[in-house]
Amino acid sequence: MSTGHITLAHGNGGRYMRELIADVFADRLANVFLDTSLDSATLQLGSQEILFTTDGFTVQPLEYPGGSIGSLAVHGTVNDLAVAGALPRFLSLNVFIEEGFAINQLERIVNSMAAAARDASVSIVTGDTKVLRRGEGGGLYLATTGIGTRLPGVRPSIARIKTGDAVLISGPVGDHGTAVMLAREEFGLRGDLQSDSASVFPLTSALLDLDGLRFMRDPTRGGIATVAHDIVRQSGLGLNFESAAIPVNDAVTTVCEMLGYDPYYLACEGRVLAVVAESDAGHALARWQALPGGMRAARIGTVVDDHNHVLLHTELGGERFLEELEDDPLPRIC
Repeated sequence: MSTGHITLAHGNGGRYMRELIADVFADRLANVFLDTSLDSATLQLGSQEILFTTDGFTVQPLEYPGGSIGSLAVHGTVNDLAVAGALPRFLSLNVFIEEGFAINQLERIVNSMAAAARDASVSIVTGDTKVLRRGEGGGLYLATTGIGTRLPGVRPSIARIKTGDAVLISGPVGDHGTAVMLAREEFGLRGDLQSDSASVFPLTSALLDLDGLRFMRDPTRGGIATVAHDIVRQSGLGLNFESAAIPVNDAVTTVCEMLGYDPYYLACEGRVLAVVAESDAGHALARWQALPGGMRAARIGTVVDDHNHVLLHTELGGERFLEELEDDPLPRIC
C-alpha cells in the first residue's frame, strides 16, 4: 500500500503531478483511449472524429485584471482543444458554490463566462450545480468539459518533433500568473497588469495547413519550462532556449526579480508554444504576428540532439538548466 499524502505540489504541473497521474490514476484507469501525455482525447464516433477534454478551476481571487474564474474556465477548456487541432464546439459546466457566496458576484462571473463563450464561438449546453457548506470551499469552484471536431491539416504531436525544429511562442510569458498574484495584493504588491486569458483558436488554426507544424501546447500550469520538459521527456531530444528572445513584459520581470520567481515557470492562459520545422518558422511567425493575439510572437529556441535537457542560454553568454518543477513556490492560478 502506498504511503504519504497529497501536497499542493501535486497540482502544480510539475514532476509530482505527473507521477501522481501516472502512478495513481493512469495505472488503474488504463484503456485504449486514455493518453495522459495529451490534454484531450481523440474519439471516433461514426465518420466524425471528435476531441474531448475536461478541466477544473480553483483560482484565487475569483476576479482579477483581464478576467475571472468564469472566463478562465472557458478559455482553458477551448484552448486544450485548439492546440490539439480541433474546432471547439460545446462545453459542459459544473459549479460548486460555497454557502454564503454573494449572488451579485456569481452573476458577474457568469456574465464573464458567457462573454468568453460568445467570443470563442462555443456553446455551454449542459451542467450541474452543487452548494457546499460554509467553510468547505474557496467560494466558487468550476469544472468544465469540452468537445471539438478535428480540423483538416496537421495533427500536432510530440512524436512529430525532429532535431533542428524551431520553438515559437505566440506572445509574452507569465502575464496570467503575475496578474493573479498582483490581484491578491500579497507582499505589499499591486499593479494593473492584465491576464493574457483568451481563446488561442485563431493562433492554432492559422498553422494547421503548414506541413512543418509539429506540436502545439498552451503553457498553463508550470509555464513554458514545463511544456519544454514534456517535449524532452517524450521525444528524447533536448531544447535550447534563448533568454534574450523570450518575450516577457516589464511588470512580470519586476515581480519575478522582487519575489524570486522565474517567468519561464509562470502560467499563460492565452499563449501557444509551437514547434515547427526550420523551413516553416518564418511563415508561422508571420501568420501569428498578423493576428491580434500574436503580434509579439517570437522564435525562442531550437530542438537539438546533443543533450536531453532544457538548456537556457542567458543574455550574459552563460548557460543554465531549467529544471523540472517539483516543489510549489508558485501562485495557484487555475
